[in-house]
Amino acid sequence: MSSAKRDPETPYELQQPDGGVPIKRWTRGVPVDGSALRQLENVARMPFVHGWVAAMPDVHYGIGATVGSVIPTRGAIIPAAVGVDIGCGMMAVQTTLDARALPDSLGGIRSAIEQAVPHGRTSGRRRDRGSWGSPPPRVADAWKRLKRPYERLSKQHKKVAKANTVVHLGTLGTGNHFIEVCLDEQERVWFMLHSGSRGVGNRLGSYFIELAREDMRRLQRNLPDQNLAYFEEGSEHFEDYVAAVGWAQEFARTNRELMMEAVVEAVRGAPGVPSFRTLSSAVNCHHNYVARERHYGAEVFVTRKGAVRAGAGELGIIPGSMGARSFIVRGKGNPESFCSCSHGAGRAMSRTEARRRFTVDDHARATAGVECRKDEGVIDETPAAYKPIDKVMAAQADLVEVVHTLRQVVCVKG
Repeated sequence: MSSAKRDPETPYELQQPDGGVPIKRWTRGVPVDGSALRQLENVARMPFVHGWVAAMPDVHYGIGATVGSVIPTRGAIIPAAVGVDIGCGMMAVQTTLDARALPDSLGGIRSAIEQAVPHGRTSGRRRDRGSWGSPPPRVADAWKRLKRPYERLSKQHKKVAKANTVVHLGTLGTGNHFIEVCLDEQERVWFMLHSGSRGVGNRLGSYFIELAREDMRRLQRNLPDQNLAYFEEGSEHFEDYVAAVGWAQEFARTNRELMMEAVVEAVRGAPGVPSFRTLSSAVNCHHNYVARERHYGAEVFVTRKGAVRAGAGELGIIPGSMGARSFIVRGKGNPESFCSCSHGAGRAMSRTEARRRFTVDDHARATAGVECRKDEGVIDETPAAYKPIDKVMAAQADLVEVVHTLRQVVCVKG
C-alpha cells in the first residue's frame, strides 16, 4: 500500500509506500502505469536507499527495476537495477552543414550510414564472418585500450570470457538503438546515435545479477522482488562488480565514439553532400549506469536506470521517437532529482502491444518526411508506442533547459 500527494508548490508528485522511503515523481501530465508504481515501491523499501527514489517523466515498468528511475544507495548496489545494457546512452555532434546543403533525396545518406555501421541482430556475426569486413584500424586500436582490464576480469570470472567484445565494438545493435541525421531550430545538421555496451555488457550484467541472487539465497535475505538482489559493500563480489560495470560503461562510451566517427565519414562520402566539419560541442552521455556521487552530505552510489545526469551546466540528450522531436538540454542541477532528468519519451506500451495495435501504414504516416525503415520489423518502435515527448519535457522543466530542438530527417534502425 502507498499514498500519493499532489502539492501545487512542488514540481513533483510525492508517493509514500508503507515501510519505504518516499518516491518523488516528475510525472505531472504524463501517465504512469500501475506496474511501474508497484515496482518503484519495491525499490523504495530497500533498507539502503538514501533519502528517496526519484522517478523521471518517462518512467515505465522495466526488467529488474523501473525504467526512468534514479536510485541512490549507501553501501550496496543492485545489479539488476543497472541492468544488462550497461552504459547505454546517447551521443550527438553538430556539423557545419545546414538543410540547404543536403541532397533532395536522403536515401543515399541512409544507405551510406547503413553500410558503414554494422547494425541489426546479426551485426557482430556478420562482421566476424567478413560481410562487413574485419574491424577497422580505429576499432582495433580502441580495443587495445580496453582489452587488458577485460582480460583480468574474465580470468577471474571465466563465465564472461567468451562474450563478444571487439566484434561488437563500433556496432549499433537493434531494438531502440538508432542513428539519426537531424536538423535543429536553425536548420543546422546534427548527427545523433543511441547504443551501449552490446553483447559484452549483457554478458557481464546477466552474470553479476545471478551472482547477487545466489548471495541473497545463501544469506536468506527476504526481498520484495528477486530482481532487487544486491551486493553489499565489502562483500565477495562487490568490488569486482564495480570494476566490471565501470569497464562496460567505458566500452559503451567508446562504442558510441567509434560509430560517430564512422557516421561522419559515411556522410562525407555520400552522393551530393558538400565538404563539412564537425564542431567541438559533442555530447556523449550514459543513461543506464551507476556512479559514485555525493548527495545530501553522503557518498552514495547513484543508479540511473533510464535517466541522464543533469548537473548544473551539464549537457545531455533527451531523444523522442522515430517521428518526434529530440532535445539537447542543459542540466539545472536540481538536488531533489539527484541532478537527473529523463532519458527519452518512455514507452507508453509494450513492444507486443505496439505490434498488435499498429500497422505498417500507421507507421508510415507517423514517420512521413523521415528517411527510415517503414516495415513490420520496426512497428514496435513506431512513435505512438512512446509517450508524448512534449509532455515529458514539460514535466521536467525544473530539471533541464532546452538548448537545441532537433527533428530527424534520416533514421537508421537495427
